[in-house]
Amino acid sequence: MSYLCNPLKPKEILLKAQQKILIIQTAFIGDVVLSTPIIEALRRYSIDFVIDILVRKGNESLLHNHPILNKIWVWDKKHQKIKNQFHLIRSFRSEKYDYVINLQRFLSSGLFTLLSGSKRTIGFDKNPLSFLFSHSIKHQIQAGIHETERNLSLLIPILGHKPQSSMVLYPSMDDFASIQKYQLQPYLVIAPTSVWFTKQYPENKWIDFIQKVDSRFKIFLIGGPTDRSNIQSIISNSGSFRCENLAGNLSFLQSAALMYGATMNYVNDSAPLHLASALNAPTAAIFCSTTPDFGFGPLSELSEVIETTLKLDCKPCGLHGKNTCPKNHFDCAQTIQTEQLLKVLEL
Repeated sequence: MSYLCNPLKPKEILLKAQQKILIIQTAFIGDVVLSTPIIEALRRYSIDFVIDILVRKGNESLLHNHPILNKIWVWDKKHQKIKNQFHLIRSFRSEKYDYVINLQRFLSSGLFTLLSGSKRTIGFDKNPLSFLFSHSIKHQIQAGIHETERNLSLLIPILGHKPQSSMVLYPSMDDFASIQKYQLQPYLVIAPTSVWFTKQYPENKWIDFIQKVDSRFKIFLIGGPTDRSNIQSIISNSGSFRCENLAGNLSFLQSAALMYGATMNYVNDSAPLHLASALNAPTAAIFCSTTPDFGFGPLSELSEVIETTLKLDCKPCGLHGKNTCPKNHFDCAQTIQTEQLLKVLEL
């Protein structure tokens, strides 16, 4: 009878059904993009999940105007890192999250997870504090398993199974409108740089490719502000008047919108590869010292992996790139032939 005497209003019923979830991914640009299948899978499972995410300062614009996310928390790791961390932790505790999903394998993310106030904490077993999580999920690098699949395994404690889902970003109409001026003729996009030297296709190889590309294509080179001088060096030494240096001129989502309309996107094993996958944009992914077997290959329907055809006993030389070639020859990159890049345009 109490139910009949004190009926809940529709809004109150909805609030009681909601489950608040915090996703933690404070690593690099590509890692944030690789986390987006979790957001998509949670929303497909239930509209009553309220989903927030924590990212490092500088990466929040990747998720600008995201239609599924409720809130984007930003951690400034460069200024008063510890103070900012504990300020965020206090905010998380007041939010009373039902679940905290930690995608990172570092101590700082483990502290966010454990001190969040949530009783249901999920993360990978490689996190040094994972033994204190309520659910510790095995993280294993295995050929044929993409990083997005590993990330989706974190949803097993919530959904009861590992769902299938894809990377998705949401450039706005304004983002697409802002790059229309570059789309007056067929074009290629090249993202030639990387944080790691051994992941980066060499300048001389990019120059040779640019010089041999069919003249009907305009070529846009993209990157961050710090990449501008390196990219300008490639353009100047190529002698090509068809190239335009857009490094630092476009936001993440504007870059993604530009890649979406390209005839082909040439990228290293780095963040732009995942931007292309999130828009299902055509992708030619060049792997120098690393290998797609690590789980970071392209997922676009039209995609091609480009590697040296030589059997090198030193490749791969590690899970991530290095600052220099350990063998001082960089054959994993220098022996890739320009014809391999050109052939992708015939697909």
